Amino acid sequence: MIDVKLRSVSKRFSRGGDAAAVDDVSLTIAAGEFFTLLGPSGCGKTTTLRMVAGFAFPTAGQIHFGDQDVTRLAPNKRDAGMVFQNYALFPHMTVAQNVAYGLKVRKIGRAASAERIEQALAQVHLAGYGTRRIDQLSGGQQQRVALARALVIRPRILLLDEPLSNLDAKLREETRSEIRRIQREAGTTALYVTHDQAEAMAMSDRIAVMYGGKVQQVGTPHEVYHRPANAFVARFIGRSNVLELPVAEASADGLELRLPSGARIGIGAPEGHGLKSGDTALVSARPEQVRLAGPTADGALPGKVTGIEFTGMATNLTVDVAGDELMVSVVDAPDGIKIDDQVGLLLAPHRLWVVKP
Repeated sequence: MIDVKLRSVSKRFSRGGDAAAVDDVSLTIAAGEFFTLLGPSGCGKTTTLRMVAGFAFPTAGQIHFGDQDVTRLAPNKRDAGMVFQNYALFPHMTVAQNVAYGLKVRKIGRAASAERIEQALAQVHLAGYGTRRIDQLSGGQQQRVALARALVIRPRILLLDEPLSNLDAKLREETRSEIRRIQREAGTTALYVTHDQAEAMAMSDRIAVMYGGKVQQVGTPHEVYHRPANAFVARFIGRSNVLELPVAEASADGLELRLPSGARIGIGAPEGHGLKSGDTALVSARPEQVRLAGPTADGALPGKVTGIEFTGMATNLTVDVAGDELMVSVVDAPDGIKIDDQVGLLLAPHRLWVVKP
């Protein structure tokens, strides 16, 4: 197992261009870690992955695998296994021939190759499928063939570029568990790219959230969900209400904020928050952490229901509070709740988090 380090890596596709696809990214991926680059389309995550793979070279910065500088090394010299979004399988070859491709390029002997192919197919639960054609496989099976082909070369790092995007929702859930199991068993360092927040949260040891070519936050799934660094992360990871609340009092230990109802609420705040009395704080409140109450309940924000969405596990409400739309997720919603009902919302101080713009 090896770690992967990116140091001030940038990528510009046009000389002298104003915008960088990747802008001064520094990351350290620990040996054996499952690390995910998460963000919307065009944020720079796939370009970062391609630079780690060697399919693109940085305009500036360095990339290291362990102690080796691989910044300008060709892809076939990096010992990295790649799983592509479209699988990139050869339709005229059998499953075994597809898996063997990387071994053939590396001139691994026939006997050793046969043993490694058998091990790789067993690892992805495709033992006995070696003689089948690619067009005889389901989408999920093709994805596992692509994973076996990446693993059979015993890579120092496994790179995965949105490998589940072509699968249906149920199969995605099943396959992401399989990928995580295989990665753990192999002990390989993995760098995964996705735009799917739930996928990243379920699979990752740590996540780097990217936007505009920059890393917005790095942390565990729990950290980026419950302690978002800024308003973008709060809104992109799951669903979040980002409220603008006046600061009534500020100290190093926390803030006292004024609610739209005129009441005050005291909350903790990140170290070095820099806010003072009279400033406006951005506060993240997750929908499932807002409690539904009666419109006159003590300390509640009165509002009117403007939207209802039943998901099975919960009922998601949109509530207009003094002109602001707040989202509320309620597991046991009152029977008969309907549009235009008057309700109250209770904010739990320990669940609120101050974010940067």
